[in-house]
Amino acid sequence: MIHPANDAEKKLAQAPHNLFISSVFMFDLLMTPAAIAINIGMYGLLLPLTLSLSVVAYIYKRSRASTHSAYAAAHWQLAFRRCLWLMAGYAVSATLIFLAWLVSLTTQASMQHILWTALTRIAILPTLLAVMVTLVMEAGAMSQASKGEGIGK
Repeated sequence: MIHPANDAEKKLAQAPHNLFISSVFMFDLLMTPAAIAINIGMYGLLLPLTLSLSVVAYIYKRSRASTHSAYAAAHWQLAFRRCLWLMAGYAVSATLIFLAWLVSLTTQASMQHILWTALTRIAILPTLLAVMVTLVMEAGAMSQASKGEGIGK
């Protein structure tokens, strides 16, 4: 269904998707591997997570605001629903990292670092999967916003 949106409305509807995609590229796909590569440790992973969650909070706040047209508001809400997918990936990864920490505590001191490193790299995979899925979904939503197409629930 094509929504009768003018160019200004279409641009407003694209804004949440652009913001989400930009933050995912910047924080999840660039900053997180950089934190791993320069060997900052697990605290280095908290910075991209914190920044990404602050963008999610902003998208949530804007999705609840009533200052947009109905078309733009629907796209802000859609972007927040995609943020929920991303946060689910974070939650699964956090749970797996916690389990990796518990398992590494039960091993010999010489094996703790190796086991911790291996298991945390595996634990990050759910977040990477959520990032890839949400990027594809957001690209489709941005295309819909630019064409003035209606969005389904």
